[in-house]
Amino acid sequence: MENSTFGKDILILEGFNIPSQSFIPSFILLLIVYIFIIVSNIGLVALIFRNSGLHQPMYLLLCNMSINDVFGASIIIPHVLRDLLTPDSQRVIRYMDCAVQAFCVHLHASASHTVLMIMAFDRYVAICNPLRYSTIMTHRMVLGLSVWAWAIAFLMVGILIGLSVRLSRCRWIILHFFCDNASLFKLSCESVLINNIYGLGYTVVLLGSSIGSVTLTYLRIAMVCLRSKSKTLNSKALQTCATHLTVYAILLVSGFIIVILHRFPKLAAHRKVASVMGHVVLPALNALIYGLQIKEVRQRVMALFHKSKVASMDAK
Repeated sequence: MENSTFGKDILILEGFNIPSQSFIPSFILLLIVYIFIIVSNIGLVALIFRNSGLHQPMYLLLCNMSINDVFGASIIIPHVLRDLLTPDSQRVIRYMDCAVQAFCVHLHASASHTVLMIMAFDRYVAICNPLRYSTIMTHRMVLGLSVWAWAIAFLMVGILIGLSVRLSRCRWIILHFFCDNASLFKLSCESVLINNIYGLGYTVVLLGSSIGSVTLTYLRIAMVCLRSKSKTLNSKALQTCATHLTVYAILLVSGFIIVILHRFPKLAAHRKVASVMGHVVLPALNALIYGLQIKEVRQRVMALFHKSKVASMDAK
């Protein structure tokens, strides 16, 4: 009876295959990264809302990304930190908790794409229609785009996870260090044809619309810049677009790697590394890449370093 209940309600997480002597260093490093993600992203959002000069569409849309990064990191990292200090036999999670985590993981990943899509649209209007920018990108438009980005992601992921939760289960081992959709439907011995069809459609629609919209947007921006003789316009376009494209390229590469490696069980270790890149490294990079682009943020950072330097000199 206990085994039956265990199999139905409790799942075993595989976790990382790292030497025992590396647990503590890994824990400390991951904790530092997590603290940096939380402090930098929340600090960036607070700075934007407190500074009226930053109440511009570009920075208000950026808040979506910072909030999403904090959300995504908080889903994964605390759970991994706990598991690093937990014996293999005790790395367990309840099925419903696993389903909720899988939903949040995919919501974070999907929202990363939809938010970058609306940010690309903002850059398109700013560079290709600068005279109409203020009339198009109103606060109402920014709010509408933000709601659209989250609502589309929520709906698509809700259907994705719903199709997996409906399946009966005959296995209880999650071959990953956190729960995602593929881990959920692999627990079933039923036919997962519908899941595979919707999952493929979900991936094609999300990545296809993301790649298509971003590619068309930046091709159009490139054409405008080539025709323009304004060095100011070209410099502004290069600065903002290069930042956006760098983040998008990292997101796209990590996403493709995770999707592809799910088809090869023998490469589970590589998939875990790719997952860390998407859910841990990228949120930390976003705060650095976008935060240091804002003049006020750079000034605050420089002032902080200056105060630290002066304090250290006084101490001597």
